[in-house]
Amino acid sequence: MPLVVDEDVDSEMPFLEANYASSSSSSPSSTTALKRTGERNAWFCGIIVRINFIKVAIVYTITSTISIRAIQKSNCYHDQGHDATCRYGSTRYMVIFGLIQVIVSQIPDFQNMKWLSIVAAVMSFTYSIIGSALGLAKVIENGEIKGSITGLTSSTAAEKLWLVAQALGDIAFAFPFSLIFLEIQDTLKAPPPEKITMKKVSIMAVCITMFFNLCCGGFGYAAFGNSTPGNLLTGFGFYEPYWLVDFANACVVLHLVGGYQIFSQPLFADIERWFARKFPESKFIHKNHTLKPLPMLPFKLNLMRLVFRTAYVALITGIAVLFPYFNQVVGVSGAITFWPVVVYFPVEMYLTQKKTESWKTKAIVLRVYTMVCLIVILYAFVGSIRGVIVARFS
Repeated sequence: MPLVVDEDVDSEMPFLEANYASSSSSSPSSTTALKRTGERNAWFCGIIVRINFIKVAIVYTITSTISIRAIQKSNCYHDQGHDATCRYGSTRYMVIFGLIQVIVSQIPDFQNMKWLSIVAAVMSFTYSIIGSALGLAKVIENGEIKGSITGLTSSTAAEKLWLVAQALGDIAFAFPFSLIFLEIQDTLKAPPPEKITMKKVSIMAVCITMFFNLCCGGFGYAAFGNSTPGNLLTGFGFYEPYWLVDFANACVVLHLVGGYQIFSQPLFADIERWFARKFPESKFIHKNHTLKPLPMLPFKLNLMRLVFRTAYVALITGIAVLFPYFNQVVGVSGAITFWPVVVYFPVEMYLTQKKTESWKTKAIVLRVYTMVCLIVILYAFVGSIRGVIVARFS
């Protein structure tokens, strides 16, 4: 989770444009062409970032529902035995999660609550450590390492290829930190230069994310083999200690309640600013109504904010209800935004800033790398889409 939340989404545009334009040559025509390229890329990156906000909200809705169900199942198995039939639907919990988001989204100046990011980060560390520790304990209890180097078995080679594609999409989703970097950089103070701070942030984010992903994924697969669930804490190879499993899943839910808003607030602010500029005289958009649910706690309600944010949460919840398939949806989500922001833009900005000619070996190698990554991520995207379709109609 990011440790800084910023409402000013539009700020990533000049940042990207500046990166492309910083190496402008002395030729006016070259400078103009480079600036146009920067503007186009900044515009495209802005779209990708906004798509990321939407897809993360969908995934968080699905994931939180799985964790809530996991808490109920854990308690059910503890009370009635591991062979009990403990089945719970998901739609009701998605609606409840959506209602919570509608309420939370109306809190004024929510984007300035930096403590929320800290709490979310603590929750993330907590359930990751618990999941890794439980996986390791299960391996020790089993006395063997389950699974195989070839991964999940399948009936045909074609099915195996589709599963690999979906797995690549899941891996791509596991590294979303790059999409929030633009928001973090906008809040940094100089000196030191932002690029120095961001380099440190990048290294820390990659190392910490990789460490916990490898621990959870590695220990989970070693513990359960081919029966490993997509969400390690909901697979119920972990029956005891049930209270620890409940606590870890509660941390997941709390993390996602805040995380949903961290990714949604910039989108809310962006669209609401557009409406405010478009309709400067509209009372529906600009007028705030003061409410006093408690005598000492006045609350300002804006009808535009109430209607728009409620409709947005309802749309996200509806999509999650239609496609409540964790692994498949995560795969699609990861494949959509990974290549442009993690591969393409960094490579192009690096080549532009270093003034590397297109025929140089470094430029050729990096662009070949970009194309290879594009092919891989398209493969992951198609495989994940197929997984969603198969799950939806099976």
